[in-house]
Amino acid sequence: MPEKDPAEVIAKATKAAFEASQLIPSSERIKALREIRTELEAAKDDILAANRADLQEAQKDVDAGHMSSSLLNRLDLTKGDKWDSMLQGVADVAELPDPTGIVSYANELDDGLELYRVSCPIGVLLVIFEARPEVVVNIAALAIKSGNAAILKGGKESHRTSRMLSQAIQAALSKTAIPSAYINTIQTRAEVSALLGLDQYIDLIIPRGSNNLVRNIQNNTRIPVMGHADGLCSVYIDESADVKKAVRVVVDSKTDYPAACNSAETLILHESVLSTVWPEVAKALLAADVQLLCDEPSLASLRALSPAPANLASHAQPAPPEAYETEHLSLTLSVKTLPSLSAAIQWINAHSSHHTDTIVAEEAGAATAFCRGVDSAGTFVNASTRFADGFRYGFGTEVGISTGRIHARGPVGLEGLVTYKYMMRSTGAQGHVVGEFGVGKGKRQYKHRKLEASAVPF
Repeated sequence: MPEKDPAEVIAKATKAAFEASQLIPSSERIKALREIRTELEAAKDDILAANRADLQEAQKDVDAGHMSSSLLNRLDLTKGDKWDSMLQGVADVAELPDPTGIVSYANELDDGLELYRVSCPIGVLLVIFEARPEVVVNIAALAIKSGNAAILKGGKESHRTSRMLSQAIQAALSKTAIPSAYINTIQTRAEVSALLGLDQYIDLIIPRGSNNLVRNIQNNTRIPVMGHADGLCSVYIDESADVKKAVRVVVDSKTDYPAACNSAETLILHESVLSTVWPEVAKALLAADVQLLCDEPSLASLRALSPAPANLASHAQPAPPEAYETEHLSLTLSVKTLPSLSAAIQWINAHSSHHTDTIVAEEAGAATAFCRGVDSAGTFVNASTRFADGFRYGFGTEVGISTGRIHARGPVGLEGLVTYKYMMRSTGAQGHVVGEFGVGKGKRQYKHRKLEASAVPF
């Protein structure tokens, strides 16, 4: 008998764990999340030691030109408040309402025949990500809370950190009724390739990483894929913009975390702000060491400044055509000048990745038109694009950001990880059969009476 492929063994075990978990109460899932946080806190020193080893190895690849500095930044688990936010995310998810078992439609078809549409888990998730090791914890927390099982594949650059995080999660699950195979990790590309064909076990793929990663997965599987290929976010400065707000929103959108997918990559200027708001915004960006790739009008405006910023010549350059379709993921910002709000909306819809775009404006009509006209998952007014995040939205954490239009859009939290099914119950003495209903003598008619229900009563 031929030996089974290891990937298929993992997928089959994860599917079995998912099916076995469906009768486990939500209180046990909450217990699991609390145990995970406790295990992570206890293993912090070992996890961060593994992360330092991954960083040291990755730095060699950066120095050799084999890895980008933005990918290296995503790998660092000690950067800013990343560690604390990861732990807080687990705690926040544990406290969120259970997204399963919620009735969104209830109808009495006939006396004693009730129909309910109720939320339920999607099934087995395959999550593939690059660099960011905290994704292991983010996904595990959301999967467990929403009743989904998951198979996780991190990048080779974070394999030590991911392995330690996975061990802590497995140790926590062993203290609960949730099956040990509920959250699994894989290590090799060969396993990923094999899993892409196992649609009998895997229900949804969520890739988090580069354009190439997402496109490759989309082109090589029959399994539904949820995610986004690029984070081409933009900030538009309207003719009614307040200078101080523009400076704060643009600088934060670009510099808070340049390697993130919700960092601004393009700044769009209404032509009327070239000599008013734009110089102040540009000075702040240059002071933050941002490289500006400008179109002709915006660059001419900067070159007319007197006195000129000290680093203007080195940091403000003409934009090549591809600049406006490039996810820089660094302290680089493309600048475009347009004659009107409507032109800006059209330009964003044609050039963005439909992730997150924001307008800086004081005029309410402009803000309304922008938010409704721009076809992106997030449209903001006077707020940084960096707010496009599940944790900041109050989701606890997120599995990723979807730029699709079906099922889930924007930061995907618990609600994006459930689907629904229809549950029907007959309490009739003889049950109910379709043959008794119809048009004509002796046939029963459907009553279709709305029922008020927040949960299925059986």
